[in-house]
Amino acid sequence: MTQDSTPPAADVSEPLASHEMSPEEFDEIDAILDEMRTRFDETPQWEFCEGFMAALVCCRRPIPASEYIDVLLDVSEDGPSEGSFADAAQRERFMQLWDKRWSEVVTALDTEIKALDDEAAYQPEVMDVRGAIATLSEEERAAMADDPVPAFAQVWALGFMFAVESWPEEWTAPRDKDAAKWLDAALQAVVALTEDDEGEPEMSPFSDDAPPTMSLARLNTFVDAVWAVYDLREIWRSIGPRVETLRKEATPGRNDLCPCGSGKKYKKCHGA
Repeated sequence: MTQDSTPPAADVSEPLASHEMSPEEFDEIDAILDEMRTRFDETPQWEFCEGFMAALVCCRRPIPASEYIDVLLDVSEDGPSEGSFADAAQRERFMQLWDKRWSEVVTALDTEIKALDDEAAYQPEVMDVRGAIATLSEEERAAMADDPVPAFAQVWALGFMFAVESWPEEWTAPRDKDAAKWLDAALQAVVALTEDDEGEPEMSPFSDDAPPTMSLARLNTFVDAVWAVYDLREIWRSIGPRVETLRKEATPGRNDLCPCGSGKKYKKCHGA
């Protein structure tokens, strides 16, 4: 018997929407993050948030939004912080969109599929930054020459691992050796995606007609990482949440001296 470890995405009572996120809604959540970045330049891109969310969905313990949103965005409900939302309405709208995408990711990861090109499969929202740069003018590309350009899905993987590193106790290897190996292999598949793509560009991730921006090896690494997310979801659903070990203090024997210091035997004192 398995236990569903799906945490509620936010501390709200509204039901999660069942239909898919629209392009306009992804644009809206991007716009919220862009606005927040004007006040706190370390506010992450949505791709990073998407990876962070995927890790939370797979996490062993259901972590509430009140705990993880501050970790992700450096915001707080208790008072102003560097990355605070502009107002309560902006926060509420962000969480509505977050919940909707959360529901979408959970549904995808809990649906049995045969291949990642299945319409029901989890499709991370990632960008081909190198492809976007290739469409810019020569002057615009020259102005960005010194800026680091992430590889395909690298930011998503970094967001995923940020969540893992933020709650390391929830990703501790289980006692079962086979499960521990399965967990390690899955995490290593995601870690591989955090690395740069140093291979020769051979293809475009989204269009056969676009200029090549990534290697075939990168595509294979991405595919392995997405399958790894399915594995991680299944591992913790099968094992269930961590159970804290209760440590009971040793009780003195009946003929031992009572620990209270009375000099009497335990059975004649506090053990009576």
